Amino acid sequence: MASGPDDLITLRREFHMKPELGFNEERTKARIARFLRDLGLEVHEGIGVIGILRAGQGNRAIGLRADMDALPIHETGHHDHVSQAPGVMHACGHDGHMTMLLGAAKALAADPGFDGTVVFLFQPNEEHGLGARAMIDEGVLDRFPIEEVYAIHNLPGAPLGQVSTRKGLICSSESLFEIRIEGQGGHASMPQAGRDAITIGAELVQALQTIVSRKLPPGAGAVVSVTEFLTDGQRNVLPGQATLKGDVRARDPQDRETIEALMRQMTQGIATAHGITAEMVFNTEFIETINAPEPTEAVIETARDMGCETLPDRPPMSFSEDFAHFAAAVPACFLLMGNGEEGPNAQPLHSSDYDFNDALLPIGADFWVALVRSRLPKPA
Repeated sequence: MASGPDDLITLRREFHMKPELGFNEERTKARIARFLRDLGLEVHEGIGVIGILRAGQGNRAIGLRADMDALPIHETGHHDHVSQAPGVMHACGHDGHMTMLLGAAKALAADPGFDGTVVFLFQPNEEHGLGARAMIDEGVLDRFPIEEVYAIHNLPGAPLGQVSTRKGLICSSESLFEIRIEGQGGHASMPQAGRDAITIGAELVQALQTIVSRKLPPGAGAVVSVTEFLTDGQRNVLPGQATLKGDVRARDPQDRETIEALMRQMTQGIATAHGITAEMVFNTEFIETINAPEPTEAVIETARDMGCETLPDRPPMSFSEDFAHFAAAVPACFLLMGNGEEGPNAQPLHSSDYDFNDALLPIGADFWVALVRSRLPKPA
């Protein structure tokens, strides 16, 4: 077993009680670095934390990634390890992801059983899609070249320890948009004298909904959501300005580009029809996460060898993952591991009463150990 269950639980709950937001994970990084140094690993601290463990004479190297950041959510759970940081909590299980990887590092440091190099990647700011790109820009893949990279994410509501993944697309992209409408404000009793930005904006909201329903093939899996509608209107003042903000999810880069082009066309067309101006900003922070065939096969085989329930061709997830940037640079596999079907372990990710299932900690850590020994086998 990777580490004693009690030790892993204590560590996970320590992380849970002291959460930190993206790019501010200073205490978390220091705790991870200290843990790895105590195991005798080579440690590098930068935007994230890198641990290097070498064994034998092999020249192959693989990477294992865990995310470190929490979310700006006030925890409403009632367990004895609730967040001690007001308005911040580990509502996505990154506390568990870190702990499973540290448990694997401890087991492999004590009894390697592999030949080559393991690069433990502890990444900041996954939630905003910025951390992986920042580590790559910092040169992590140049300084520590790896042939494959893997990441685990817990999945609430799925049976404990169930491993599910798929070849090809596993997570959608996420693009954020903002549309600024400049009309002409006026008196609520005389709408004909102005160009009411709220009415024009409402027309645009409705038009955007036709992109998925009428402009893309059925089953494309894309989503266009307007999430904010802001104006400068008052009780008796028609707004002259409006801002629409929202979110686009896509499962294919071409669909993502098509959606952006159609949004721009609709924005300009409606603006022209009403004699006003409008500008759109479209920014893709999370690209699509693509699993490579060979690493994915390795994950499936490892899970089966461990006796885990395995779904080798699960449907793609609608959420986004900035592990995608690692997967775009190196052959990769992103896998999901069941967090349990009852209580706070089954609450949706990002909910205020979610909690990582401590029973998953040794399963995930043991999975990492088995995967490393499978991908970096000792010579006969």
